[in-house]
Amino acid sequence: MANQNINIRNKRAGFDYELVEKITAGIILTGTEIKSVREGKATINEAYCYFDNNGNLWIKNMHISEYKFGNIHNHDPIRERKLLLKKKELSKFHDKVKEKGLTVVPVKLFLSERGWAKLVVALAKGKKVHDKRSTIKERDIKKEMDREMKRY
Repeated sequence: MANQNINIRNKRAGFDYELVEKITAGIILTGTEIKSVREGKATINEAYCYFDNNGNLWIKNMHISEYKFGNIHNHDPIRERKLLLKKKELSKFHDKVKEKGLTVVPVKLFLSERGWAKLVVALAKGKKVHDKRSTIKERDIKKEMDREMKRY
């Protein structure tokens, strides 16, 4: 594995949601999909997770570009993909999602040491507009302080 430092982030998740609890899940990919992920050609900005009737966790709208050397057996770029978690973890997240205001959002896609694609999903609670403004304000204050500290 030449390029192991694939690290695809969902920056909007931290801004739009308050992340309560994070967990790492495996993801079922086809051959051409994992090759595209290893090239870094995937985005999870518009992606979201949901539970089906059987209690399985799926990710939708995760875009993995078609593999450039793939042939007629290339994959669909935005197909739904199943996430792999233990039953205990699935039931815990499923119970919490049933509560009002909680959802599951993808945060980060990376490759493990063994070359497997892993997805960090978080149990999240939506932020209000004033919370987003305060996040922006805190970030700006931190930037100003860092600039001043650098100067001296």
